[in-house]
Amino acid sequence: MGISLITCATLLLVSLISGARAGNEFEYDDPLSFSYYHSSCPELEKIVHDKVNHWIKRDPTLAPALIRLHFHDCVVRGCDASILLDHKGSERRANVSKSLRGFEVINDIKAEVEKKCPKTVSCADILTSAARDATVSAGGPFWSVPYGRKDGRISLGKEANLVPMGHEKITDLVELFQSKGLNILDLVVLSGAHTIGRSTCEAIQYRLFNYRGTHKADPSINPKYLNFLKRKCRWASEYVDFDPITPHKFDVQYYKNLQTKMGLLSTDQLLYSDSRTAPLVSTLASQTSLFNHQFAASMTKLGNIQDYSADENGEIRRNCNYVN
Repeated sequence: MGISLITCATLLLVSLISGARAGNEFEYDDPLSFSYYHSSCPELEKIVHDKVNHWIKRDPTLAPALIRLHFHDCVVRGCDASILLDHKGSERRANVSKSLRGFEVINDIKAEVEKKCPKTVSCADILTSAARDATVSAGGPFWSVPYGRKDGRISLGKEANLVPMGHEKITDLVELFQSKGLNILDLVVLSGAHTIGRSTCEAIQYRLFNYRGTHKADPSINPKYLNFLKRKCRWASEYVDFDPITPHKFDVQYYKNLQTKMGLLSTDQLLYSDSRTAPLVSTLASQTSLFNHQFAASMTKLGNIQDYSADENGEIRRNCNYVN
């Protein structure tokens, strides 16, 4: 790439320091609190932990599904559980949300929490905590989750289109993340969630068979990987792992794959061809501990995104699928 590892590390270190400073300022004004439920629902974290582990033990694919569900929620109107609302025209009913999973896990947690602490814990807080525990269950890092989010009353299907679908340009992604208070480092690190999980073949078929209307494959795909994907994804309804090497292990193989042109989504592979993000990919590919540390930090920032104007009208839903 023409950029030394020392330069990469320096760039990343500067970003980390900047992020830490920004994080301290954010924490100062942030109404969320680590002790929010200490008195009102002291068993919350144990309930979430036990339920998430119970479900993922039965179906390991729910770990990346819960992380993705949390991301879809926070990108639209902040982390307010608007993605969980199940009514005509909601985000959940949008076409781009049809492959989202994990709703039954959140409902199960909510039912148990309501038994112990009725009308106390928001669905938004449950989803954020569940995403953390899902990460840990997959071998990823632990982080402390601050609480106090409210559940939103509005969920619009058209707003679900704000969530990246894998075909955007890096500049579009950078601008989206910046609009949410996240930076380029957060973009690259949170993309690393694709170290586990899978995609529908429908999302990548254009790269395999008709890239930019050429009736040919995307030339940026590794030829051997391309042959594998063409066999795997003859049908749009099939699924394919994001990481073909260690698909169920939370590690830095995702970044190594980008270096060998094995990024599944176009937005994955572009991270290694864009001069703004490529140095970060190179650094993270060789530093597992740094990836884990920063993934926890970036997930914390993601979980703290709030729409404060909407928060005034927020509530504590009794059922996560419907407003009270």
